[in-house]
Amino acid sequence: MYLFIGTAMQSDDRIHPELPTGFRPYRRTDVFTQDTVPAGLLKAHNTRDGVWALITVLEGELAYSVNDPRRPASRRVLTPHTPPGVIEPTILHAVAPLGAVRFFVEFHRQESAT
Repeated sequence: MYLFIGTAMQSDDRIHPELPTGFRPYRRTDVFTQDTVPAGLLKAHNTRDGVWALITVLEGELAYSVNDPRRPASRRVLTPHTPPGVIEPTILHAVAPLGAVRFFVEFHRQESAT
């Protein structure tokens, strides 16, 4: 289930994009909780050009907001029962725990041709 606040849910890759084909994980964060989530994740931040990421919630609920002027504003609640949140390269976003939560972020880059 997708929950959007401030924008209508629609089948639009700009609102909930998918990880492109040919991208592979190269790094994963530790598991964060509501008490250990880094302060930088709670405010608008982005990934580098060419770096996609997936937010996976193991327990609880996590609000994932996209607040970049290049995309429609959206807020989605991630749970263990929803698909991971997809983070596009360079797009401003933030997360907020909604009570007790456990989650991690996995970074992906394009698989090299060599």
